[in-house]
Amino acid sequence: MSVTIFQRRVDGAKRNPPVRIAVDSGGNSTAFIRPTISLPGGSLFSTVLLLLFFALAGSAGAQPNLAEGFSALPKNSKVAIIPTDIELFSISGGGVLEPKADWTEAASRYFKAALIEKKKSLGATTIEMSEKDADDVADVNSLHAAIARSISLHHFGPGFLHLPTKAGKLDWSLGETVRVIKEKTGADYALFSWIRDSYASGERVATMVVLALFGIGVPGGSQVGYASLVDLNTGRILWFNRLLRASGDLREADKAVETLDTLLNNFPRSQ
Repeated sequence: MSVTIFQRRVDGAKRNPPVRIAVDSGGNSTAFIRPTISLPGGSLFSTVLLLLFFALAGSAGAQPNLAEGFSALPKNSKVAIIPTDIELFSISGGGVLEPKADWTEAASRYFKAALIEKKKSLGATTIEMSEKDADDVADVNSLHAAIARSISLHHFGPGFLHLPTKAGKLDWSLGETVRVIKEKTGADYALFSWIRDSYASGERVATMVVLALFGIGVPGGSQVGYASLVDLNTGRILWFNRLLRASGDLREADKAVETLDTLLNNFPRSQ
């Protein structure tokens, strides 16, 4: 038997191609360990739920990522760029997510630079918030994160988790809380983003290898992200996109650009 490990390294090195480890078992079968999504505060129970979620999500019909009646930003729109809520983690051998401040600092710097460059192609006038103003709207950013998780689960998730009252529509709002952003920036819209990125440590990879020999798959690193375009007059979320994958690396500048491009895929830029 041979085991193929798809791993995300935490030692700062570039990602290696799949590692194939030969095991003398007297057979010709191949076992595969495929990374799955792990979230902060994760546990065996949450991992099982996520595995079930993705197994069922594959059969769910495609859902719109635009609110009803909205197709693109109007010309000459002003969009406030809200600082990205971003954090990176290392996954220990036992599956515990350990925050890595240095990785998060680097990722925040790379992602911000990528966003500054990307804003030129958004088809709108963009406004960057000052650090002070960003701190003042931290609660709004946290509210967006909570609602984004709900959209990911109840709008894009498996059908049995869809909310009947939404009737399959992207119908979510941050409410009046966003008005403070309009007052501070004079913008008509705001672009929110949230990302969590995790990487399997050497101990975690070793655990994956050992358990694979017994036919047990355990989760490795993952990248989870959400982005929303919000109407600052109504609080309504007009466009939403999510990123759920076991690839990408925000610790590298060029990979941060790729992540941003993927997250903002099909952004409704002004025509």
